[in-house]
Amino acid sequence: MNILFPLLITVSVFLNCSGSKVLELSDKFAQIRKQSNTLWLVKFYAPWCGHCKRLEPVWAQVSQALYRTNVRVGRVDCTRFTSIASEFSINGFPTIKFITSDEDFTYHGDRNKEDIINFALRMAGPPIQQVTRPESITNLQGMNQLFFMYVGDQEGPLWDSFNNIASKMQPHSFFYVASKEIAGSHFNITTDLPAVFVHKDNAHYFYTVDANTSDPEHFNNTMYNWINEERFATFPKITRGNINEILQTKKYIVLAVVEEDKSHEIPREMLKFRNMVESVITKNREKYHKYFQFGWVGSPDLANSIAMQVLPLPYLLVLNSTTNHHHIPEEEDALQMTKEYLESFLERIHNQSAPVYGGNGLMVKFYRTYFEGRTALSEMWRGNPVLTTVLFGLPLGFLSLILYSICCADILDADEDDEEELLHEKKE
Repeated sequence: MNILFPLLITVSVFLNCSGSKVLELSDKFAQIRKQSNTLWLVKFYAPWCGHCKRLEPVWAQVSQALYRTNVRVGRVDCTRFTSIASEFSINGFPTIKFITSDEDFTYHGDRNKEDIINFALRMAGPPIQQVTRPESITNLQGMNQLFFMYVGDQEGPLWDSFNNIASKMQPHSFFYVASKEIAGSHFNITTDLPAVFVHKDNAHYFYTVDANTSDPEHFNNTMYNWINEERFATFPKITRGNINEILQTKKYIVLAVVEEDKSHEIPREMLKFRNMVESVITKNREKYHKYFQFGWVGSPDLANSIAMQVLPLPYLLVLNSTTNHHHIPEEEDALQMTKEYLESFLERIHNQSAPVYGGNGLMVKFYRTYFEGRTALSEMWRGNPVLTTVLFGLPLGFLSLILYSICCADILDADEDDEEELLHEKKE
């Protein structure tokens, strides 16, 4: 039994959430994590936070999935243990961190079970995992997992760059190394060894090496850019949780905007439009992949926030990840949009002849803040008009009374001055 376990009992309680084991941590956690080599996945939360409440059932599932691993899953109430929140620089709720005895790593992905578990498993192992059996690759392919693989002797500038980048990108992607025999049993190795490729969407794509270059700095720069561009699926679902990561690709982000219902179903006409957009990148990867990252949005609120207007559904929106400008098609009815029109639209964006909107200007930032505030207020009103009235009506009422009192006091003072002046004139 882990010698840390008795100590944990004195500072935490077990929460049984659907059979899972979540450790409720206290302010003693700072001392505990430094006294052992235990690996932790911790949620920092506030009881009043709506996002934290929505994460709770997912967190229970994550805990259950990791129960038999070497990763302990816990949570910290930052309203009770503010010193812990300060030590880990918690600025928002919920914040998820993978914590070792001397380091911590913040999770920036989408808050779903699969992505959080993959993050924990990546951080619990070495940056590069050795594949020693062909069956392991079969399992990875069966999970449809996106991963990067190095094939060949573990030496030379290519290996040094891959090893270095894997250490930096460990929180974001899986990295593996395999021999030619093991990798060749599953993949068509068409380049000279050593080689690096990415496996995603049931296909694999190689990092292209300049045969005339052996400069380590060249490998570091070009491989990092290539891995950063390839670490997402060809057509992923884009949410508020992962869009900031996707923006790191520095590409144009092509968004097919649809709306999912509560059971994550998409209406047939919207699904047809989304599939049309996906087919363009699927059939023309070599043409578009370098400059465009395709994806789809199931919540129109995210797209509305980017465009700063309520968009009709379905819709197409293209965001420039380096300038925050966006493009919208001239064809307003997305259901009438054809592949040919979409390809022509992307060509105009690439050659910078398409109209641009938004950006990072001061007035745009002010308007975006106003739009998001107005949208949030509207959602609150639709969800609970009574609570919204109380939250905003009472402060406005008090402010009105204060302003009225100030104005009335000035008027009364003015009236008294006028009366004194009139009496003075009569005496004279």
